[in-house]
Amino acid sequence: MDSNQDRIQVHQLVAGLKEGVILLDLERKFLWANDAALAMHGLDDQKQLGNSLSEYRSRFDLKYRNNHKVGDGDHPVDRVIATGSAADVTIEVRPTEGDDRSWMHDSRCFMVSEKDKNAYVAWIIQDETRRYEAEDRFEAAFNANPAPAVICRLSDLRYVRVNPGFLEMTGYSRSDLVGKTTYEIDVLAFAEKRELALAKLKEGRTIPQMEAIIPLPERGAKPVIVAGEPIDVSGEPCMLFTFADVEPLKKAQQVLKQSEERFSKAFGLSPVPTVIVRTDNFEVIEANAAFFKLIGSPEELVMGKSQADLDMWLDKDVQKVVETALLKDGRLRNIDFRLKSRDGALMDCLLSSEEIKIDDIPCIMMVIQDITDRKRSEEELMSAIESVMADTSWFSRGIVEKLAALRQRSSLPDNISGVRVSELTEREQDILTLICQGMNDQQMSQHLGLSSNTVRNHVSSLYRKIGVNRRGAAILWAKERGIGGGDRTRLKPD
Repeated sequence: MDSNQDRIQVHQLVAGLKEGVILLDLERKFLWANDAALAMHGLDDQKQLGNSLSEYRSRFDLKYRNNHKVGDGDHPVDRVIATGSAADVTIEVRPTEGDDRSWMHDSRCFMVSEKDKNAYVAWIIQDETRRYEAEDRFEAAFNANPAPAVICRLSDLRYVRVNPGFLEMTGYSRSDLVGKTTYEIDVLAFAEKRELALAKLKEGRTIPQMEAIIPLPERGAKPVIVAGEPIDVSGEPCMLFTFADVEPLKKAQQVLKQSEERFSKAFGLSPVPTVIVRTDNFEVIEANAAFFKLIGSPEELVMGKSQADLDMWLDKDVQKVVETALLKDGRLRNIDFRLKSRDGALMDCLLSSEEIKIDDIPCIMMVIQDITDRKRSEEELMSAIESVMADTSWFSRGIVEKLAALRQRSSLPDNISGVRVSELTEREQDILTLICQGMNDQQMSQHLGLSSNTVRNHVSSLYRKIGVNRRGAAILWAKERGIGGGDRTRLKPD
């Protein structure tokens, strides 16, 4: 069988291979290329490769993985012709003109000798583009990851990768770490489960999270949480170590603890009765001494109980309305209610609330102000004003203004409405006129020819509209608008 027949058989054997195969003579001229080799260059015709290695180099830019150009005489074909020994190298191949594509080729060349015939070169190509692209993506993600990390090769336990996060956390430089072994820089030093971690590392299995201490380059050590995950890097089994710096966490925990202590002290020593309840069921989870004193119950009878269990609301309807409002918003201000202590004493109180979280549990902090004494003083003052104003026709405007000022200074609730006299109905104006003249409900009933119930309804409507709840306040409302009590005709619109 002659050499041509031998070569045809070789072509038939390699034509269907996934690897690219190119045959060259010792003059570096292309003899033959299979379809896989052409596809790895984005070609469909052997002529597009060029007639020789020299033309091939003019049509494609060739670079090593380190981005250095493949120089003259450095191609694997050149090396095997020059030395006769096989040569392996990874080359990035990119068309010189009109194409942005590129490929990563693992190239291997060796000499093929035929009996009594000239030798030739077999150039075997494997397309590793996808693998290297994946590695590049991994490298980019590894370096961009803010979490400190290192990669250790399992075969010799040497560090092969380190990201900026680890360097920043420890103060090591890349050259300090890469190439060193885990024996020289032990990232599992003083690990809480060191024996388990070392066994997992030896087996190439996942290392669970645990606390450890990393030695630093200039004395000292860094407390961390470390975990390990087996991965492959460039085809080699490795262990990816990731770390969490617990120092900031410990500082934050210390600050939080101090803050909680300050809150607890301020909460406990506050003279204002304060209670914290869960939002979902209004169960008491915290209360201060002032609250226990207000309701007259010891701590053991309050903690863990709901408001219903405490039975401290005199008006259950008001309690339901307040609880419904708290579930909607959680922020209430100065809600007026009557509180019943354990011994049955009744107190007038104001309730304000704010939403908070304790151990991630939604809660409501309620502040309660006892205004029983203040309210009693207000009622006494209003009764005195009503008594002296039973017949107001002889009061001067100056005295009325002084009474109004007195009411404001005594911190009575601001119940003066912004409604104008002209906004009252005719009947409401009649009622107000008669009230200012000192008539009671029975007298107004006789004067207007209406039933007592009808008069009371008109009085209630008037009070509601002008924002008052008693006769004296209604008289002041009228007097402050210059309305006297001597004229029995309907009030003039202001």
